Amino acid sequence: MATYQHRKNQNTDKILRFCDYKDLWLVKKFVSQWGRIVPRYYSGVPVQAQKKVALAVKRARFMGLIPFVK
Repeated sequence: MATYQHRKNQNTDKILRFCDYKDLWLVKKFVSQWGRIVPRYYSGVPVQAQKKVALAVKRARFMGLIPFVK
């Protein structure tokens, strides 16, 4: 059975505290090259952080800070 220990994100605390749509560096880190939100099994973040990231990406898209698709 494969384990995913190597995919755990080291910045989880920062993501949970400071995830905001205005932090474009953090938001773009979780968007693929085609403009889709990266799933948890690739990014390695817990559920709470993934929900905050998804909300921040959606808000940044709505505000026009990042494009919907590329």
